[in-house]
Amino acid sequence: MKILILGGTGSIGTAVTQDLVRHGHEVTGLSRSDASDRKLAALGARPLRGDLRHPGSWAREISRVDGLIQLAATFGTDMAEADTTAMAAILRQAAMRPAPLRLIYTGGCWLYGATGNRIADEASPMRPLKPFAWMQTNARAALAAPALSTAVIHPAMVYHPEGGAFSRYLEAARQKIPFEIWGSVATRWPLVERADLARAYRLLMEHPRLKGHFNASAETGVPVAEITREIARRHGHDASYVVRSLKHVLIKYGDWAAGPTLDQQMDSGKLRRMAGWQPQHSSFRKAQF
Repeated sequence: MKILILGGTGSIGTAVTQDLVRHGHEVTGLSRSDASDRKLAALGARPLRGDLRHPGSWAREISRVDGLIQLAATFGTDMAEADTTAMAAILRQAAMRPAPLRLIYTGGCWLYGATGNRIADEASPMRPLKPFAWMQTNARAALAAPALSTAVIHPAMVYHPEGGAFSRYLEAARQKIPFEIWGSVATRWPLVERADLARAYRLLMEHPRLKGHFNASAETGVPVAEITREIARRHGHDASYVVRSLKHVLIKYGDWAAGPTLDQQMDSGKLRRMAGWQPQHSSFRKAQF
């Protein structure tokens, strides 16, 4: 397949690009710099210069590809506006195609809000954190568009050898300072390793008839206490920690910081059954990080 990926040089996007190329797909990646050009080329993808905020420079590529993956984010105050602008351009260009465009849109586990003892599946109600509510709105528009064949993937908390969701704890372990726990040590995180998540993106791209929402979690919900205990064991940390309240982290880090405080469990049975997804990292304790 010919695939355009937005965000193909990011933490998750790099793994997705690599997996797509490895399985014989022809990948074009949006790039904003010489460094990104080199990174995409090294991964075996073709760089395409452009900016998510200004789709005029890259949206025409939609007429030449079979599918598009939206993984890009500005991670700034304009994140919602940039994604909405990009999605509007994708919808316009897709409407001019003779056949529907396969789209994989990225949501996230935080769109479900706190689930507690309830395990969220794709039929569960969404209660997104306010800073990310735009994801639900844009996903809904993509799913309703006849010019698109859309799957919305909801990754669990993503970790990888460089850290990912575990980064703050790994840094504390390296510095031999107490772990800073946001909310509670009993808070549960659904988890997925980056390479497993990349395979989920590829499998959904390769099955264009699969539409709707798909959760991607290798572990339903792991208490933060277990995560920090394992990191402490690996790095010679004394496992000491300090708990920060929700109010504290919101004031210090902003509204997005409510995400890691959510007590969540998330099921991925639909992705496993329908796309044949089998994560290789069924336990974070056996992974590299």
